[in-house]
Amino acid sequence: MRTKVTDSTRQGSPEEMRHVKRTTGPEAAVARLWQEHLGERFPAELRGAELAGADLVLLDASIAGCVSVWLNQGGALDTERLGILCDCIADLEQILPMLNEPEGLRYYQRLHQLALLVSTAEDSKTTK
Repeated sequence: MRTKVTDSTRQGSPEEMRHVKRTTGPEAAVARLWQEHLGERFPAELRGAELAGADLVLLDASIAGCVSVWLNQGGALDTERLGILCDCIADLEQILPMLNEPEGLRYYQRLHQLALLVSTAEDSKTTK
């Protein structure tokens, strides 16, 4: 997980960066979107905010942790983290319509997309 939410110079781990070089598959899509996300600052207007009963900083950190683990484990996520990610997706689906500022909306739409990509990749593993 990211330890400093406001750091604009975040970088992925060497393991995460390895995935950016891949050109196909869900890992490549997640890695590219993840690098884009790491380059963005957390929206200042949402620091300390709660929507639909969810702390937005904690939601960001929870998704970030799951995505980081998924990338570092070669596209695998344990059952506990998958459950956390699914809970985050449900929270985001309530929160996204409530976000009025463009910066915050883009930020959380990208997190939603990341979470969906990872959870969909995990779901496809269990249905094969």
